[in-house]
Amino acid sequence: MFFRMIIGAFQRQWKKMLMIALTVALGASIATAMLNVMLDVGDKINEELKAYGSNITVVPGSEAVMSDLYDVQGNEGKEEYLGEETLGEFLTIFWANNITDFAPVLDTDVTVKNKDVKLVGTWFDHHFEFVKKGTTYKRDTGIINLRSWWDITDGKWLDEAKLSGDNYAMVGKKLAEELGVKAGDIISVKGTDAAESLEIVGIFESGDDEENYIFSTLPVAQKLSGNTGKYKKAEVSAITSPDDELAIKAAKNPDLLSGDEYDLWYCTAYVSSICFQIQEAIPGASARAVRQIADSEGKILEKTELLMALITLMSLIGATLGISNLVTSSVMERSAELALMKAVGAKNSQVTLLVLTEIILTSLIGAAAGYLMGYCFAQVIGQSVFSSAIKMSGMVAFLVTVMIIAVTLVGSLPAIRMILRLRPSEVLHGGH
Repeated sequence: MFFRMIIGAFQRQWKKMLMIALTVALGASIATAMLNVMLDVGDKINEELKAYGSNITVVPGSEAVMSDLYDVQGNEGKEEYLGEETLGEFLTIFWANNITDFAPVLDTDVTVKNKDVKLVGTWFDHHFEFVKKGTTYKRDTGIINLRSWWDITDGKWLDEAKLSGDNYAMVGKKLAEELGVKAGDIISVKGTDAAESLEIVGIFESGDDEENYIFSTLPVAQKLSGNTGKYKKAEVSAITSPDDELAIKAAKNPDLLSGDEYDLWYCTAYVSSICFQIQEAIPGASARAVRQIADSEGKILEKTELLMALITLMSLIGATLGISNLVTSSVMERSAELALMKAVGAKNSQVTLLVLTEIILTSLIGAAAGYLMGYCFAQVIGQSVFSSAIKMSGMVAFLVTVMIIAVTLVGSLPAIRMILRLRPSEVLHGGH
């Protein structure tokens, strides 16, 4: 009998039920899209921000402490170097998969056409292999990704795999204009320990001081400076989690953490934990966060997530108001029917349960349709903003269902109050 009454209500008020389902579907679609994007947006924003360069710098300095992670300035004094053999250790740490790119850097003063300039030796598009304890680690990396904002105005990027030998270079636009050189020219470069002839592969525009530099391969810089097998620093780009109280506490001193806190910190991709693991893997190295980039990642992510949470909240509030108006209107239209049910012996709880069951079933149908709409909406956001698909989380489906049921119950409160106050004698006899 109960279900026959529900079916009858759907048949008689299908237009009203359809409006409720559409209202719920709109709220559910926005909530589904925003929650899925919010859960997946962290890695995507981090990937986008990688275009702005490295967020970790590794330099020599065995005396460094973890508090240095919040100070990117190095110490003045005698120059120290790291051994080139340590570069493979970046691929052995716990968070190695979060390290998207890295490149060693060795700069040295050279003379070109009687002009003193700085030459930077590094990897460009470098295929790196490292063997440790029988395991081979491979990675394609270099500044081609760490300097993605460079504009090649003449020539092309230096591709190490397609060129024979190491005697190639890229020259900053300002320096190229001063020297009067272009792509394809050969320049003679004299360093402190050797002289080399370099073919210019490309001219780049960076918008900073690097336009006054020559960028060449790491072996060339090592020969010119007499630092064979060494590098001065490494630039590392890693996908990290935003800092919170635990990360800040650990960055000051990991020894202050309890056992559980240490495990949680170590196994979370905080910039401080990645730096700490790099220092563990490379004795005598100091890994420090480039705070401008690391802080920006966290702030942008927090603001983005807050915006999406507010959009979700506003959509649910709108759905609640819509449901409240529609359900109240439905109860008013059915007042005679509901009063008759009370007159023949139905209790307030039974009448309320009947109405709520009808509304919740309608809302669940709307929520299912809204979830599918939200899936499409999320993919549109992913492709248009991040050029990649948004991963749909099963947890979101559960959360949306719970939220829709809660919204439906809250939106039905005015109608329930009306049902409880409804008096059969007043309704059926016109108030007499």
